[in-house]
Amino acid sequence: MTRNVLISGAGVAGLAAAFWLDRAGYDVTLVERSGEFRRGGQAVDIRGVALDVMQAMGLLDDARALRTQLKGMSMLDADGNEIHRTEERTYSAGRLDSTDIEIFRDDLCELLMNALSAKVEFLYGDSIRAIHSREDSVSVAFESGVDRSFDLLIGADGIYSNVRKQVFDDEAASVFPLGVVLALFSTPNFIALDDWQIGHRVADVGYIIYPSRDKRELRIGAGFAAPEPPLSRNDVDAQKRVVSESCAHLKGEFPRFIDAMKTTDQFYYNELAQIHMPAWSKRGVVLIGDAAHCASPFSGQGTSLALVGAFVLAHALVRNGSDRAAAFAAYENRMRPYVDLNQALVDPERQGPVPDEQLDAAKNGIDLTDLLGEAIGTRSSAN
Repeated sequence: MTRNVLISGAGVAGLAAAFWLDRAGYDVTLVERSGEFRRGGQAVDIRGVALDVMQAMGLLDDARALRTQLKGMSMLDADGNEIHRTEERTYSAGRLDSTDIEIFRDDLCELLMNALSAKVEFLYGDSIRAIHSREDSVSVAFESGVDRSFDLLIGADGIYSNVRKQVFDDEAASVFPLGVVLALFSTPNFIALDDWQIGHRVADVGYIIYPSRDKRELRIGAGFAAPEPPLSRNDVDAQKRVVSESCAHLKGEFPRFIDAMKTTDQFYYNELAQIHMPAWSKRGVVLIGDAAHCASPFSGQGTSLALVGAFVLAHALVRNGSDRAAAFAAYENRMRPYVDLNQALVDPERQGPVPDEQLDAAKNGIDLTDLLGEAIGTRSSAN
């Protein structure tokens, strides 16, 4: 039976997979390129069946306690003047009368991490240099110079997955650009924004701004048409310059946000894309989360897909024992229709939110009844 597992990426998908496999008694190692646990990041959503997964983890009440407490949003014009307000929904969370949870990414990751046992091994500040996958094992050479062997490698390392690039064929054919950049950054809350979101969207430029849970910071997302040619993913100075230029026409308080962006170390820039692959597994390697099927932040469903995918994969591995091919097939067969529904939510031309009926169908678009009634492991997962 597969018992020694390496997970590449300590984001939501990787930590959720580690939770379930740790609980099932697997030896779990997580490798993460960042040198330490990353703070900051945008608010993410746990919706529909993903709430059932959090309940099965025993973490739903904790997640609800950490949810954002936004009470509504204002839409502004390019000069920073309010043109519309609502207390019914926000762009980031959707309807505020929903049972869904909006939570900051770092709060969710910390919650998942704290639910792991002390047995889980973390390798921070390292990454995978080479992968040699066989039918019964996977040999991994790390950038640190260490070589190790695992029964299974799970790629949970995001849309530009290092694991996917190394193992799966025709990488370029898997990435479908959406023609839009999303820049995320944090600034001090110098406008004293409290439990409220502000946003703007005209033509190809838009933003949303909301406070952190302690109200000390603002979390800002700015979107605009992707530049040609694309920028290097490692050239942060060029990325910040493009954000400044693309948002130069925005007035009101926004120039202050751009000035603060120039010195923040909490900055993320991504040219949005979806991932479409004919298969998510190859020999002893399997992909989950954005690495396998990114729907993009426009869907609002990436976190739910990650949580559900990790849950489904873990059950498939436990049910099928040493037959990894059967486990991977069971995982893909159950997940693909759900993924398709959620990827179909994305329309970069849409000016408003996803229609509620379409989102409701997508967020509940998988039946987990049999898995939710089947406990994984009996050992406590607490540290």
